[in-house]
Amino acid sequence: MKNGTLYGVGVGPGDPELMTIKAIKILSSVNIIAYPAPEEGASFAREIVSSNLKKDYTEIPIRMPLNANNFPIDEIYEQATYQITTYLEQGIDVAILCEGDSFFYGSFLYLYQRLAEKFEVVVIPGVSSPMACAAALGQPLAARNDALIILPATLPEESLIERMNLADSVVIIKVGRHISKAIAALEKSGLAKNAHYVERATTSNQRIFDIFKAPSPAAYFSIIIAHRRGSAWR
Repeated sequence: MKNGTLYGVGVGPGDPELMTIKAIKILSSVNIIAYPAPEEGASFAREIVSSNLKKDYTEIPIRMPLNANNFPIDEIYEQATYQITTYLEQGIDVAILCEGDSFFYGSFLYLYQRLAEKFEVVVIPGVSSPMACAAALGQPLAARNDALIILPATLPEESLIERMNLADSVVIIKVGRHISKAIAALEKSGLAKNAHYVERATTSNQRIFDIFKAPSPAAYFSIIIAHRRGSAWR
């Protein structure tokens, strides 16, 4: 028996209309979907695709603490791998949903790592959060010879400053409880005056702040964007 195919489906930043045609086609072709989810409550990835779920699915919620200090949690991914493998070995295709893009800091990559050597895997790119946040701000990320850097706010402040000093344009992800440290690094690298905070871009709950007015701790789905010249076209 031929094994099933695993699809890593990037579902975009939140607005269902930003899903790709290919992602929607994959969802219509499979009967098994897996997705990251908090320990309790609804999955954001599933919420994004809900209007495109036109039939009953067997669903595999991969529940985990969203702010776990030891992320990724191996036991959780091992259990999900076992469940998904059971279907793939029966020749049944499985789609794993991932907010944004499947290969951009996404949970999908930890399943890909465990499954790609044994099964056929097809990765469907999605609109990633930095692109969505830049569009929400009306601020291009980079132009001409700009050096763009994407930094997790979980890095030590000294590392953030060191990397920011090399860049013309900066995107800070994983802001959360690290927002004060991120702002301090932006100030010391001369980028704070041109920095903005974007939360839940493209959704009905989208909010945009000057970084000095941003909530602390920041929302889980939030990003800071700054450009050294203020705007990429300058």
